[in-house]
Amino acid sequence: MPLAKSLNAKRPGKPERLEARLSRWQKRLIARAARLRGTTVTDFVVASAQEAAEAAIREGRVLKLSPEASAVFVEAILNPPPPPTPAARAAARRYKAMIGR
Repeated sequence: MPLAKSLNAKRPGKPERLEARLSRWQKRLIARAARLRGTTVTDFVVASAQEAAEAAIREGRVLKLSPEASAVFVEAILNPPPPPTPAARAAARRYKAMIGR
């Protein structure tokens, strides 16, 4: 499916508007890239921004840990602590009442 059709398929109804200020060099660069892809500047910019947004969201969902933190995390998952005793639960309730939670 051509890029323009796939973008329009994902935009039901009247599309929102987005404006950006850029240098002459940036505009020429983007226009050249759009021509190479065989699409309009608008569709090229929308597709590129959407790809960048999706990548940023994917990266934000990934948990990045140091090797040490990763080992602690895996240990906690594989060997969770025992559930709290009734005495520990009562102490937690008293503590929360004392601090106003």
